[in-house]
Amino acid sequence: MKNIIIITLCGCILTSCASITTGKNQSLSVATAPELHASCELTNDKGVWYVNETPASVTVSRAYGDLNVICRKGEKSGNTKVKSSTKGMVFGNILAGGMIGAAVDERTGAAYDYPSTITVPMK
Repeated sequence: MKNIIIITLCGCILTSCASITTGKNQSLSVATAPELHASCELTNDKGVWYVNETPASVTVSRAYGDLNVICRKGEKSGNTKVKSSTKGMVFGNILAGGMIGAAVDERTGAAYDYPSTITVPMK
């Protein structure tokens, strides 16, 4: 019985790889082209974040869904949808028998990544 408890505890500790190594937040660089100094709003199902003036960096919560980016400067505006991608370490969780860790990473968003640089075309 003692061995089962030890094995279970070790499995729970070792299975949430993405949560431990990269966390549920991600820093992104946001730029606009050809206009500079635009203000932007970034949204996904985990929240809303703002950039006061591009180019700039912002920290967002990772999520499965798209990250919608809307930028404005005067009469010009631009928007783009950025898809998230699943990190490879999630599959490592599953292969190592860590369905609990994979579920935690999926729920918190730690299993996903957005591109580190986002450029929004302005019209």
